[in-house]
Amino acid sequence: MELSKKVAYLKGLMDGLKIDESTNEGKILKLMADVLEDMADTVEDIAVEVDETVDLVDALDEDLGALEEDYYDFDEDDSDDECDCDFCDDDEDMYECICPNCGDRIMLGENIIADGSMDCPNCGEKLEFDFDEESDDE
Repeated sequence: MELSKKVAYLKGLMDGLKIDESTNEGKILKLMADVLEDMADTVEDIAVEVDETVDLVDALDEDLGALEEDYYDFDEDDSDDECDCDFCDDDEDMYECICPNCGDRIMLGENIIADGSMDCPNCGEKLEFDFDEESDDE
């Protein structure tokens, strides 16, 4: 049951019980019911705004994802490990990392791996790297 309907039910009960509003207790109950009604209206307005904001953020996230794909010319289906962006050094070996939190595919250079950690550019999760060359040779 919606909050406003619960408050309306409460006010109906008060009317049905014929609570005397001339007594101190009646005045307090009437005032409390009015405050609850105002609060329910405010909460429902906020819920509508939150839903609209979530929809807007989802749309922005989709648009940003499309822009990233266009700008970096990078698709999920690409099987090569080469990055065409202007930030990567072509002489540097690149490694792929999948963020365990959001599943985003991240291309890393040796300098980033040597640092030992970085924040995921998509979700901000701290990613830590244990790069051991001996394990590659086995």
